[in-house]
Amino acid sequence: MRVKKIRIGIKDLKTALTDFAEKAEAIERGEKVKKESGLYFTSFEAFRKALTPKRLELLHTIKTEKPTSINELARMAKRDVKNIADDVKYLEQIGLLEKVETTRRTAPVINYDKIALEIAV
Repeated sequence: MRVKKIRIGIKDLKTALTDFAEKAEAIERGEKVKKESGLYFTSFEAFRKALTPKRLELLHTIKTEKPTSINELARMAKRDVKNIADDVKYLEQIGLLEKVETTRRTAPVINYDKIALEIAV
């Protein structure tokens, strides 16, 4: 089985803007730029607020149990449906899960196996 990773990093705003400017200049010069994908936060505190223990637990439940709906996920997690729906919406917005529409249901889906955290020092 091929393992797909999602990269999460922490970069301060100045570093992120500098990286962006350097890549934009390289593109203007006609150079090839290595595609970098991932999810970056401006601080460790921002990371901790976004990926709380409950949200990480939700990601694990979605990956291992494969719920067919938000309601089923709420039952599996033993949490309120509204709170689960809010967390799923947020995790979708930041790119850590997708929602797949089926007849009458919306199933949360994860298409990766690991999360790699990188912290610049």
